Amino acid sequence: MTIVDLTNRYGIITGAGQGIGRALAVEFGSRGAHLLLVGRKESTLVATARLVEAAGGTAEVFTQDLTLPNSVDRVAEAVGSWATVDLLVNNAGNVRAGRLELTSEADIRSMIELNLVAPVLLTRALLPRLRTGADRDSIVLNISSGIALVGMPFYTVYAATKAGLARFGESLRRELTGVKVHVTTVYPGATDTDMMSSQNAGADLGWERRSLDDVIADVLAGLEAGDHEINTVPEDRRGMQELNISDPMAVDAAMAPGLADLESAVRDHRSI
Repeated sequence: MTIVDLTNRYGIITGAGQGIGRALAVEFGSRGAHLLLVGRKESTLVATARLVEAAGGTAEVFTQDLTLPNSVDRVAEAVGSWATVDLLVNNAGNVRAGRLELTSEADIRSMIELNLVAPVLLTRALLPRLRTGADRDSIVLNISSGIALVGMPFYTVYAATKAGLARFGESLRRELTGVKVHVTTVYPGATDTDMMSSQNAGADLGWERRSLDDVIADVLAGLEAGDHEINTVPEDRRGMQELNISDPMAVDAAMAPGLADLESAVRDHRSI
């Protein structure tokens, strides 16, 4: 039995120009959604909109850098005339890997602003609409990361923002007990998307990548089942996550021999 109905949603997807955001837009489009696609590049958003329409949905494009002042208010205003808003996908994110002391203040602030501040502010702005969206639960879908479950070296700031987003979703879910808003947090592991194109760590360093299709299938199945937390790492690969709960120092010891190789493999990983 479907617990959360994904059909005919009216909502916003941030970071919709590529990767997980685009794939989710197409999937919701195939279920009859009308979407506001938000991102920094108009050309990629237009391409996503065409895919949404080909899948059976409709879409509007809204080019916006969510790290800029008042950008969240402009997104909220863009759906001000809609009769219903019952979907928010906080997907937009960026990354800059490398040693903390070599990371610029600008890159640190960019990750914090886009990965954490923007989804908090956008959710706050849209919550009055989401609370009264329809006669069914509205959806807030936060795309966190597997790094929120196991903090990885050379991703200190990114890990902090994604862990913060996860706890934001958990707290919001509890705050909205009894309110018709379904809050779900997704923890994707390494996924084969454009965002990972500048990252060269492979399975030997613990970064085996899953296909985007497989990750999206897990997200949709979990969401339809009413899950509040969706971990896209296959169960047979969750050993490090489980060890990080029971014996985090053992995780430190396991990672230590490969630190130099990992640093070399991720030093160019940047999507800012």
